[in-house]
Amino acid sequence: MTIKAVCFDLDDTLLWDGRSVSEAFEATCNKAQEVKGVDPVELQEAVRNEARTLYESYDTISFTKMIGINPFEGLWANFTAGEQPEFRKLEQLAPAYRTESWRRGLLAVGVDDEVFATSLAEQFAQERRSRPHVYEETFKILNELKERNFKLLLLTNGCPALQQEKIDGVPELAPYFDEIIISGTYGKGKPDSSIFHHALDLLGVKPEEGMMVGDKLTTDIKGSLSVGMTAVWINREDRPRSEGIIPDYEITHLSELHDIIASKA
Repeated sequence: MTIKAVCFDLDDTLLWDGRSVSEAFEATCNKAQEVKGVDPVELQEAVRNEARTLYESYDTISFTKMIGINPFEGLWANFTAGEQPEFRKLEQLAPAYRTESWRRGLLAVGVDDEVFATSLAEQFAQERRSRPHVYEETFKILNELKERNFKLLLLTNGCPALQQEKIDGVPELAPYFDEIIISGTYGKGKPDSSIFHHALDLLGVKPEEGMMVGDKLTTDIKGSLSVGMTAVWINREDRPRSEGIIPDYEITHLSELHDIIASKA
């Protein structure tokens, strides 16, 4: 059946979140090298590991997995929005989580300095906020689809405050979309089928008339397949299909969507 609506994931589909995070880590760890003489690569690996371990130790872990909030978002998110009580817990935990992740990371490379850890935690958040990278083809494909009168929806997992901050950081982005759904506002995240049904209802299309484009097999692709949408995996880095989830289509560039849409006409 003809495609009438296209749903896009946000992070690492339209916005290059991985690059933003990597650059923020690099700048912050270079500061640590300058001040303390540590190896910045070793420090980054240590902080990433400590952040994951600490994040998974909190009783909010099941909630954050359901909503789709990763440990590195916790290193700069304030969690000031969202109605669920878990967001208030995260809001209280966040400052200590940020400092402790950096304190433990520094300890792993031989530096015991909580004051400096707090400084690095604050710097990382500032560095991440200053780097809203967009893929070079993002606005081109959105323009082309809009000109062809496709309905467009942004479907993103995450904390409402943080995802909205990412969207606001690229002010040209939001006007392209007829609807924007953030999992933390909805109450469940991808791959839960209900959030995809909600998206289809908002757009007023049948599942076979909708296409989901995203970079994560376990959320974007698994969820859209479960409701009968056309599932398109954007795989720019030639990653293997290790999760055993098979998308309808695999692409390396968003411009390839035109051929897929044409094949469904």
